[in-house]
Amino acid sequence: MNIDEQKDEVIFFRIKSEKKKDWKKICSNKQISLTSLIINSVENRMMDDERRKVLAFIEKQDNIFGKIETNINQVAKIANSQKFISETELRTFSDKLSEIIILKKEQNKMFTKIYAMLSR
Repeated sequence: MNIDEQKDEVIFFRIKSEKKKDWKKICSNKQISLTSLIINSVENRMMDDERRKVLAFIEKQDNIFGKIETNINQVAKIANSQKFISETELRTFSDKLSEIIILKKEQNKMFTKIYAMLSR
């Protein structure tokens, strides 16, 4: 059953022409429907445009960590090919890895909260 088949009620209400134009302008800017604006506002839910922005942010974060992982692999290949890495370089590399682990944990906590908000 698609979303249009589930809709079986219609609500009519009066609104000033100027207010409707304002609402439609908001919808146009946010690239959402007037129905979505009203329902999500009444139900205190996240707007569709905000949901898209959050998902884009999550994707961007994932790409950043992907690049970091690639860089880690490159450092490991260099160390393996040279069969040597100085103690200072190893300590610095290890510190950076620890920092990444902390950031990844924080990101995952944030994503859990975001997903909870998106599901409302």
